[in-house]
Amino acid sequence: MKDNVQPLSCDVIAVLEAPARLAAVETAMPVFLGPDPDFDDIASLAAGLFGAPISLVTLLGRTDQWFLARQGTPEIRAPSQDSFCARMIAENGNEPLVIADARKDPRFAGLPSVVGAPHLRFYAGVSVVVDSQPIGTVCVFDVKAHAHVAPELPARLKQLASLAASLVKLKEEARRRAMTAEMLSRDEKRHSLALDAANVASWLWDLSTGMVSGNETFYRMLGVKPAKPMSARKFFMAVHPADRKNTIGQLRNALATGNEYDGLFRSAKSGRWLLGRGRVHEKDADGRPITFLGINIDVTEGQLASERTRLLLRELNHRVKNTLAMLQSLARQTLRQTSDPVEFMDAFAGRLQSLSEAHGLLSDHEWGGIHLKMLLQKQIMPYALDYESQIEIHKDEVELGPDQAVGLGLVLHELATNARKYGALSVRSGKVVITARVMNEEGHRVLNMTWHEVGGPPVDPARRRGFGSILIERSLDKILGSSVHVEYLPKGVTAVVRMPL
Repeated sequence: MKDNVQPLSCDVIAVLEAPARLAAVETAMPVFLGPDPDFDDIASLAAGLFGAPISLVTLLGRTDQWFLARQGTPEIRAPSQDSFCARMIAENGNEPLVIADARKDPRFAGLPSVVGAPHLRFYAGVSVVVDSQPIGTVCVFDVKAHAHVAPELPARLKQLASLAASLVKLKEEARRRAMTAEMLSRDEKRHSLALDAANVASWLWDLSTGMVSGNETFYRMLGVKPAKPMSARKFFMAVHPADRKNTIGQLRNALATGNEYDGLFRSAKSGRWLLGRGRVHEKDADGRPITFLGINIDVTEGQLASERTRLLLRELNHRVKNTLAMLQSLARQTLRQTSDPVEFMDAFAGRLQSLSEAHGLLSDHEWGGIHLKMLLQKQIMPYALDYESQIEIHKDEVELGPDQAVGLGLVLHELATNARKYGALSVRSGKVVITARVMNEEGHRVLNMTWHEVGGPPVDPARRRGFGSILIERSLDKILGSSVHVEYLPKGVTAVVRMPL
């Protein structure tokens, strides 16, 4: 039978391989998933019009013709080059074609479906045209020839083909919208996950309904439960009372001017600081705002850090003033004790270093307080020949404030330098025993500390007592209720410190 098949004409090849037509087929049906029940009624109506047992709604590809609907055949595809439809499109374009008896028509007589099973005889078909391209057909077949066809039937068949084209377009549009919706859904989900990961709250204010809705982070930041849309009034009530008026004013200004909203407020429930940004998202035909879109970011840590910085700067300013006054006093008192520049610089530099060590410890702890153990180590270690063996400490856990640390630091410095020059720290056999206990006196905590030197050279009170002793006794003058008493006993210097905490 193949020997009887006529070769494809140039016109049929041109139809099958036309790029624009194939692109339209690809757009209409990117993937053929089999017959579509939505086209069944069209195939049934076509068969009924002509009283034919076989009818098809097809898509014509370059190599295959797929059946979107079929009646009277189990097949779902056929080769395009062997089809009536490819020749119909090449011959008649967009107009219907009726073949009463294919055996007697040289254009179709050699087709396999005519020569062999199912031995087709009658054919009537018309193109399904989408975007000016014939992408397929609506057609009917019969194994018997039809001697007479009512003249109005081809026009009716063309109407069915137009209906099929409209259905193809609708499905294409629905598929495109579904894909767009899916992409939007994926984008929205990705954006939502990104916002949640970044701890960013997003919200939308529908001005027509007065309702505000947002993501989970939005409700969590405001402390609103359950997490569901709320009225604008409830939204404003979730803002801290101290910040509410300003926040409402800024939002109203953004609505009235179209400018961006940029505000900072606290949550009424949690007290956490939230940075808000937003703008009008949509307007009506008259230019009135319809929706307002915004975001919130938790900036509590930054606000607290900023507040800490301001407090530290105020504290630093206070400390600098106190330190300058103390330095002036130290310089004057040191000059009174010596006229030798070298001796003055040695003594004054040591006292400056003592202040620097105390300030350094306080700065490391943001001027909040330091432990007594750290202060003892910083002030005494430079003057001990062997700190571990020469310094014995018995103490309670004590935290000192800035004034206490600076004052006690000077006391320890003077005691340590004197001990290194003349006392227990001047020889390896010498030792300093420090006892620091916290006592409760009339409901107040008081530090009682003793410094006792043993194993050093005999003490000469006349030699040891000087400006250093005066400085020791006056270093805690700024701390009310404190005192320092120094005894130059022959076996070693003893100092008793009393300081309220």
